[in-house]
Formats: sequence, structure tokens, C-alpha cells
Amino acid sequence: MNETQQPLPGMTSDDVAGPVFREPWEAHAFALAVSLHQRGLFSWPEWAEALARQIGAAQAAGDADLGDTYYRHWLAALETLVAAKGASSAAELERYQQAWDRAADRTPHGRAIELREQDFG
Repeated sequence: MNETQQPLPGMTSDDVAGPVFREPWEAHAFALAVSLHQRGLFSWPEWAEALARQIGAAQAAGDADLGDTYYRHWLAALETLVAAKGASSAAELERYQQAWDRAADRTPHGRAIELREQDFG
């Protein structure tokens, strides 16, 4: 962390050198949650509670909690919180997920995925 970066609420610059992501989408989900918090959509305690509920539900359903599913829980918690706050609906989030899946299916490996109007059909 350099002097221009701010630690997340409840963290100091001594806590970690920075988040580690396995895939680019994990970094995007992380950044989106931080950005929505900074814009006032939810408080950090609300976020922590939503994430804890999601992780708890996943563990109750048999998630082995090996760390490899953490950002899937992060994303699910974010989607739930965004819908609960009225920033989007569950139906709209599902529509976009399906569109991104279609876009990914038609995109050759190694190319950037581009979302097109046809992906929503």
C-alpha cells in the first residue's frame, strides 16, 4: 500500500500489503463493493453483515471454506445488498448475468469480452 491508498474501514496500512486476487473478476467485485460503500449505498457494518450471512449460508450448505470460493460469496453478498437497497433488482442482475454468460460463450479465448445488445436476447 502506498501513501495515496487508503485502508478499508477497520484496517490499517500495516494489516496487509494489499488484497490478493486469483482472477480479474475478483478484483472488480472487490472494487465495486468498496466504491458502492464510498458512495453511501451501504455502511461497512451492513456490508460485513451481508458477507457474513452469505458465508454462513454457504458453509451450512457444505462449502468447505478453503478460500477458493471467498469472492463468489463476496459477489453474492454484493448482489443481495444492491437488490435490497433498491439500486438494482434481482431480476435485472440475473438478466445481466445471463447476458455476460452469452457474451463469454461467443468470445474467443484470450479476447476481451464485450457485452452487446444481442447478448440480452
